Amino acid sequence: MSVLAIDAGTTGVTALVVSGDGRIESRGYREFAQHFPRPGWVEHVPEEIWQATLAACREALDAASSAPGCVGITNQRETAVLWDRASLAAPRPAIVWQDRRTSGVCSRLREEGHEPRVAELTGLRLDPYFTGTKLTWLAEHDPRAWAGVTSGSTVLGTVDSYLIARMTGGARHVTDPSNASRTLLYSLEERGWSEELCALFGVPMTALPEIVPNFGEIGRTDPAAFLGLDLPVSGVAGDQQAALFGQTCFEPGDVKCTYGTGSFVLINTGSEIVRSEAGLLTTVAWQTPSGEITYALEGAIFVTGAAVQWLRDGLGLINTAAESEAVARTVPDSGGVVFVPALTGLGAPHWDADARGAILGITRGTGRAHLVRATLEAIAFEVRDVVEVMTGAAGLPVPVLKADGGASANDLLMSMQADQLGVPVERPVVQETTALGAAFLAGLGAGLWSSADELRKTWRLDRRFEPGGRDDDSYARWRKAVTRASAWA
Repeated sequence: MSVLAIDAGTTGVTALVVSGDGRIESRGYREFAQHFPRPGWVEHVPEEIWQATLAACREALDAASSAPGCVGITNQRETAVLWDRASLAAPRPAIVWQDRRTSGVCSRLREEGHEPRVAELTGLRLDPYFTGTKLTWLAEHDPRAWAGVTSGSTVLGTVDSYLIARMTGGARHVTDPSNASRTLLYSLEERGWSEELCALFGVPMTALPEIVPNFGEIGRTDPAAFLGLDLPVSGVAGDQQAALFGQTCFEPGDVKCTYGTGSFVLINTGSEIVRSEAGLLTTVAWQTPSGEITYALEGAIFVTGAAVQWLRDGLGLINTAAESEAVARTVPDSGGVVFVPALTGLGAPHWDADARGAILGITRGTGRAHLVRATLEAIAFEVRDVVEVMTGAAGLPVPVLKADGGASANDLLMSMQADQLGVPVERPVVQETTALGAAFLAGLGAGLWSSADELRKTWRLDRRFEPGGRDDDSYARWRKAVTRASAWA
């Protein structure tokens, strides 16, 4: 039996058919549009995500040697989606995790003294990143759409919930703990939606999805809605937790970094809820059907791969993202140029929604290669910022970093990362570990695999990057540049 794994990311949907030995049999991909109606606003049209999902799945299925036996889903987290309970049509665009419009909501709640209690309950912080403040903003600024929520005709969810609703023809309105724990509405101690938090953010609990374990019997696809397929949806997780699972980071202390639109460093903390006072987030990694929860500590960096995309699309300095490595290698260093890619504010460990991008150290001799190299350095510096908090304030050892995601294919970046961290970086053969994690969860839920040990045997190393000399002067210059970019807006 094989698994159809759907990775509904921020800029496109990837579909993989994964075999029982963890190989990728076939793949499909479709981009969907990014909408920026105002500075700092980022929106998606839910129907465009759905159509991209159908097209990507069709492409993967057409190229597969056998029909899959189950479906797994992973998704961009924190994005707020509304849809009609009956028709499944979305009354308005989704507000994407990158969106900054709720800075005012966060400031107001912070000034009212709510942040310590919110952090205690959720393991998160008041930041526009999370879903809860987006829902508060909608209640205050889109009364037409919100009227459906209060009347019960419109439901709320994250992208996983929306896709499952579409795939099951509206039969299931569910989410999983990994996604729920990113909304500011989920209590880590209560292991469910919090009445106190829903009241604070003004969200009716009746509009929220049922929380189900990350694998097992989650739902069943409706052939009339989903490509003629009648399959169990047997695995679901938010993208970063899915990547942790796909990297087989099953033991406490295992660490991975996914280099995607943003970069996300997660460390498995086992059954213990580890809290950080230094800018890291406490989150649910996954929950078994028996109710056992594994937790993680996370450093969420908003813009890394998106900075390379900006070099390509915004500035025209490179033709493809992959070209960044070759261009950066034409110079020995960045020539003193430092790029702070705070294009949507700064995430962990700084959490500055008002920071903005900055390029410092430009001279008459600065060329495009210096800026491209400075961009790759910035990614390595941002990840070092997070790992230093993990090893310092949180006191967790990081003996090796498992790397995945699109930018992990950049050998220069991986080498820079190992140098900056002072620990080896391991890249697996399968770098699409978010989708692989969804496949693993679904396969466990459908009985294709029986245990974590069986899954661990499928992980194969592509390359190990050993650390060389660490350039602490460049890192110090980076930290200085971050202070210049802070609180700009």
